Formats: sequence, structure tokens, C-alpha cells
Amino acid sequence: MSFKTVLAMIGNTDPTADLARAMETAIELEAHLSVVVIGLAVPATMGDFPAGTVWLDQRDEDLRLLDGIRKQAAAACTTNGLSFDIDVIYSEGVFVGEEIHRRALYADVLVIGDGVRGDSVLTRKIVDGGVFEAGRPLLLAPKNLRTTLKPRRVLLANSRTEAARAAREALEMMTWAEEVHVVLVDPDSSYWVSGGEPGADVAAYLARHGINVVVEQLASGGRPVEDVLERHALEINADLIVMGAYGHSRLRERVFGGVTASILEKSKLPVLIAR
Repeated sequence: MSFKTVLAMIGNTDPTADLARAMETAIELEAHLSVVVIGLAVPATMGDFPAGTVWLDQRDEDLRLLDGIRKQAAAACTTNGLSFDIDVIYSEGVFVGEEIHRRALYADVLVIGDGVRGDSVLTRKIVDGGVFEAGRPLLLAPKNLRTTLKPRRVLLANSRTEAARAAREALEMMTWAEEVHVVLVDPDSSYWVSGGEPGADVAAYLARHGINVVVEQLASGGRPVEDVLERHALEINADLIVMGAYGHSRLRERVFGGVTASILEKSKLPVLIAR
């Protein structure tokens, strides 16, 4: 696999489980693991009032907690014989995305677990800086399921231009898979949108790379698209869902498409999100 540097982001919620999933990924890929322990700092001022002793005490407590997590992570990586480095980010939200962007530029894949995903603000900063700005794929690794980047069966959620980019990002991975299911939910079959046969274009592209492709068109029946995708992933026993990140920038704030946002917040299955 081409993933040789894994960037794992953990916070102060369930850090042990999040780190365990990241270590499993690095071990599977025989990759270097870069761990970033992240804490969102409370602004130093509130309106026109300067920071007081309460703010300083909170900052000291936060930093002690993050340093404790850093030490535990270092011990766990050493015990597992990993090549690793560990850093701590403690900053206001506006700067966290930039810090993640800088680190993600020199990583092959980003990994977050359920602990980080429970913080919607932090998750958005990670996606903004790592996926949209640095252009790196993001692996969602739930703690209750095995997560692998060497899947036997892949569900590729195909919609918009972002799906084609995600397919290219995961191309080598899908080449080694036994089967790739290209799934379209309520596809537009008009000629100018899909060439008359939804999914045929991406299927042909993947097939030229020797990938065993199955194209499936599913009706939502009024259900949310993300629910349809997850249920079908379970039905076909997919090891991984691959999807594109859809969104746009406005005044430096990232606005996500509905399916992307819902998958980020709620998916209970391993998902690779790329742009």
C-alpha cells in the first residue's frame, strides 16, 4: 500500500480507543504513526474583558490533561514497536485547522475515532484543514468494528465529481480488493449527466485497472441517502465505504453537503472520505 505515514488525531474524549484504532491501521500498513493530541482552547478574552485567573487555571488544567494523554500514547506506541512521533496542539479553534493542514501535508492518510467525532467543532476543523485544504483522505475508524485499509469488499458511493476523486485516491486499495460495489442512490439517468447509464463511466474506469466492479442503482424510497448506503454496506458485507467529500468554502468556513455531514457525525461503519 502507498500509505506510509498515518496521521492520527486524538482528543481528551476516549483517547485510548481512538489511539488503538490508529495503531491498528499503522501496524497493518507497516507505516509511521504521527499522533496529534488536540485540545480546543477557550479564547483569552471574552468581549472587552481580559483573561482572569479562572481562564489561566483552566488552561493549565487542559495542558496537564493533554500532556498526560501524550505520555500514555507514547508508551502505547513504544510497547507496540511502532515508528512514531507525538505532538500536542492546544489552540483556539480558528488556528486548529491551520495546524492540522500543516501536518496533513506530510501524511498519506488521516485517522479519527469516535472520541474525536463526538466533538463536531473539532471534526469540522480536521476535515477543513486535512481533507479540503491539504487534500488528504480521512479514515473514520469506529471503535466497535475492525477497520482496514486492505479491504476485501468496498462500497464506493458514487455521486458528483467528488466521487471520481475519491476513486482515484483509493485506486490502489481497490485494485487489491476482491470486489468493488459502485452504488448510486436515486441516480439521474439523463444522458448529459451520466452518459445514459449511471455508473457505467466509473465502472469502465475501474475495470481498466483490473478491478472487479459491480454497479448497483438503489432507490432511497424517501430514506436518507446515508442510511441507504450504510444498510447496503452491511448487506454486502463491505469492509469499507469510500466516498467523496462534498462542500464549498465561504468566508473561510466550510459548508458540507448533507450526506457528508451525516456520515461524519453518525456513521457506525469504517469510511474513507477523500476529495
